Amino acid sequence: MSDERDLDLVVFGATSFVGDIVCGVLRAHPELGRLRWAIAGRDAAKLEAVAERHGLDRAERLIVDAHDTEALATMCGRSRSVITTVGPYTRYGSPLVAAAVAAGTDVCDLTGEPPWMRDMIERHHEQATRTGARIVHTCGFDSIPSDLGVWHLQQAAIEAFGEPCVRVGLRVEEIRGSASGGTIASMLTMLEELAADPSLRHVMSDPYALWPAAARIDHPMVDQPDVLLPTRDDLSGQWVAPFVMAGVNTKVVHRSHALLGLPWGEEFRYDEAMAMGAGPAGLARAGAMSGGLGAALGAVAVPPVRGLLKRFVLPKPGDGPSPAAQEAGGFDLALHGRTALGDRITTRVTGDRDPGYGSTARMLAESAGTLLTTDRSTTPGGFWTPASAMAQPLMAALEARAGLTFDVLET
Repeated sequence: MSDERDLDLVVFGATSFVGDIVCGVLRAHPELGRLRWAIAGRDAAKLEAVAERHGLDRAERLIVDAHDTEALATMCGRSRSVITTVGPYTRYGSPLVAAAVAAGTDVCDLTGEPPWMRDMIERHHEQATRTGARIVHTCGFDSIPSDLGVWHLQQAAIEAFGEPCVRVGLRVEEIRGSASGGTIASMLTMLEELAADPSLRHVMSDPYALWPAAARIDHPMVDQPDVLLPTRDDLSGQWVAPFVMAGVNTKVVHRSHALLGLPWGEEFRYDEAMAMGAGPAGLARAGAMSGGLGAALGAVAVPPVRGLLKRFVLPKPGDGPSPAAQEAGGFDLALHGRTALGDRITTRVTGDRDPGYGSTARMLAESAGTLLTTDRSTTPGGFWTPASAMAQPLMAALEARAGLTFDVLET
């Protein structure tokens, strides 16, 4: 990458709800705030409002539309890295990835769209390895707590038992907050894409959909657990219900495992679910949660109903909770692991802000900052996950400044 670039970082989509929060995080950051950075978006007046709100007098304003290939190329050519919150990425993200890969520029995003991620990897990975561009998807609640949580559990298991866990399950103990308008828009866009192109359904149903092609050829893909109904969980001892984000997070965890060289073994199995408690009460809650989720997904799968929900009920991109509501949010995730010899370990990942907004914005900012300082000899150009690109330093940054914790509860 050229040393002549005049910017370290660009926040693309700075006028979005999460992008605006990211700008505030960067402005107050003890290290990242000193970088040469700019804010970018398509609306000059809105960019100016963001700059005034956060006191960004020195931040350059770049007028860039998500489909303006010339402006995207210029922006990427000037900056070492880009944070992008411009989604749904299936609709708005591809030109930026193409421009960044061509320019050798790093990108961190918030996508939770596996078909798009797979498409970008297949189109651009080889060129990224040549130009040095490092693209790290899923740098928010999709999927950092899952991805780094599993990595952290496995490091603790190896230290405690001398071997990794061959079976890991993430159990959502608590979530306080709501899904962001951008996340919901991405989910609805995926439903529309699946309806238009049924061949994409295999990507959503395949836990190995994001594995590198070489890994898919050279290594066996074992059957993976998948909680679709109320289930008595042998890892936690509770009743569990489906978790709506599992279909994204599990694919990212398996890609990390492959990119790291399968250190947890070819028989590694992973799933995610909502913890509902033990006994009859837990079964009742699991049944209610499963039924409610099934009804909701069934409703949004019907185009007329989906249209009405988008228009009158669901939050839209750009909408979000107040700062007080963001601070009142949080999440608590337990990870349960079992080794091949039967040793067990439980770890926990927590966050102290609304997962879809305040916490996600800080995860994204720390991901971009950590990637900037990550040695290219260990993380060269290509498409990475948070854990495979920068696990230990990112985890340390998140604990120091983003309100996340990674703890070992029991071995």
